[in-house]
Amino acid sequence: MQKIATRDAYGKTLVKLGKKYDNVVVLDADLSKSTKTAVFKEEFPDRFINVGIAEQNLVCVAGGLSLAGKVPFASSFAMFVTGRAFEMIRNSICYPELNVKIAATHAGITVGEDGASHQANEDVAIMRAIPKMTVLVPADAVETEQIIEAAYHYHGPVYIRLGRSGVPVLYDESYIFNIGKASKLREGKDASIIAMGIMVSKALEAAEKLAEEGVQAAVYNMSTIKPIDTAAIEEAAQSGCVVTAEEHNIIGGLGSAVAEVLGERCPVPLERVGIMDTFGESGKPDELLKKYGLTSEDIASAVIRVLDRKTACHRR
Repeated sequence: MQKIATRDAYGKTLVKLGKKYDNVVVLDADLSKSTKTAVFKEEFPDRFINVGIAEQNLVCVAGGLSLAGKVPFASSFAMFVTGRAFEMIRNSICYPELNVKIAATHAGITVGEDGASHQANEDVAIMRAIPKMTVLVPADAVETEQIIEAAYHYHGPVYIRLGRSGVPVLYDESYIFNIGKASKLREGKDASIIAMGIMVSKALEAAEKLAEEGVQAAVYNMSTIKPIDTAAIEEAAQSGCVVTAEEHNIIGGLGSAVAEVLGERCPVPLERVGIMDTFGESGKPDELLKKYGLTSEDIASAVIRVLDRKTACHRR
């Protein structure tokens, strides 16, 4: 299966947007080769701004450009832009509800060898806690392109989480992304897996393994974390149990968002696959995914555990 990094798809999509809309501007914090905004710079040098290693300034300049009628895409590594520039995102972008798109690459543990200091495993939790912020996490290159286009047309602050490593292409050109709507990729009556980002492909692999054991698991791609698709979560809960899978801390991310909906609307047994409230370390992406329990095998095991809990609940 072809693999493309979502950051690569982001860079290519920016050029497409730039050709269609002359109000698109791109900003970077001296990481344009890594964030892939360099391709936009080559095509539209007069609409690209490198603010230097100054993420707080990156966000504030983007805010000013939005007030001048531009649609700015501000990019840096997820660790730096959500960490170092949090106050500016909160007070200068979200509080006045400015039309700024923050596209953060190198999110999650698959940053790999850069180690814990660069592995943003808390960014979704930080961004979804800010009022007015929309949070999007594409599962593959096709969805990335559609998410960037949708972010352009959406008026208001948007945070887009992108990765460094290649991920399988799951969708074809017939796919249509809508903000606030999950995508159901597989039917299943026994359990439901709700995943985001790189974990969507692993959830599909887990469902294949489970099917060989006679377990039918539905798979949902929850690419909008905020506003969360409550209807899709309620539908998933009809299977009687749910597993979430995310390349993010289990605290504050997808698992927490799904647990909130289940707790309020349709309580069923839930297992969360994710980073267990710890820092990462330097290593190859696949090695780190295995060590920190983010493989298709880990998802399948979580489904078996939650099925046991489902059965126990029925016995009561």
